[in-house]
Amino acid sequence: MKRLAVLAAACVIALPLHAQTVATVNGQTISQQQLDQFVTLLISQGAKDTPELRTQVKQEMVNRLVAVQAAEKAGIDKKTDVKQEIELARQGILVRALMADHLEKNPITDAQMKSEYDKIKKAQAGKKEYKLRHILVDDEQKAKDLTAEIKAKKISFADAAKQDSKDPGSGKNGGELGWGPVSNYVPEFADAVKKLKKGEITSAPVKTQFGWHIIEVEDMRDVKFPDFEDVKPQLEEMLRQEELAKFQQDLIKKADIK
Repeated sequence: MKRLAVLAAACVIALPLHAQTVATVNGQTISQQQLDQFVTLLISQGAKDTPELRTQVKQEMVNRLVAVQAAEKAGIDKKTDVKQEIELARQGILVRALMADHLEKNPITDAQMKSEYDKIKKAQAGKKEYKLRHILVDDEQKAKDLTAEIKAKKISFADAAKQDSKDPGSGKNGGELGWGPVSNYVPEFADAVKKLKKGEITSAPVKTQFGWHIIEVEDMRDVKFPDFEDVKPQLEEMLRQEELAKFQQDLIKKADIK
């Protein structure tokens, strides 16, 4: 019902006096055309046009009009803060409608999406993702001692992580971080990973904002780029947002702003 209440406010528009009346509230009419417009809006959002829906919509429009009349009688609509909210709401509706209108007139094409897909895919070519483990401690010397013990096979990497790592997420799982690109990590950590080969661990502890890390590269592979159809919705949304940003910038450039 809250959703209906919000939509009802947007559907109250002036109509000819001869329009068929479906309800009258303190002498003010609600027309069939207003009701139909409200129902059409709901249908566009997935609702089904049923007698029950129309009854619900009519009741909500009556409820809203009663409340609006009471607010106006009390002078609420004359208050400065209320007038400001009404104006901001009006501006918001107009801006959203303008952006929707622009996208309708300038739809994102398959060719644009494919071009952007190819550009991103090319940029990702040759990139690797890594299967990592790490141990995180507060003290550099502790990290050095653990590294020496692991390399001397006095303790396994997994057991050392379970025993000493302060990372609550990975420590209990033997330091496992799973698969991912180095972009998932802070720069110091990422740089250290890129210098390692499969099966190697860092020879010296790596300092980051979180503490001191011992890192092991368990495996690595080329990043598998998703198929075009799988990412098409995300590409379309990204390009829509870029188109809207460009449209807004063009409007600002053309405006006489002093």
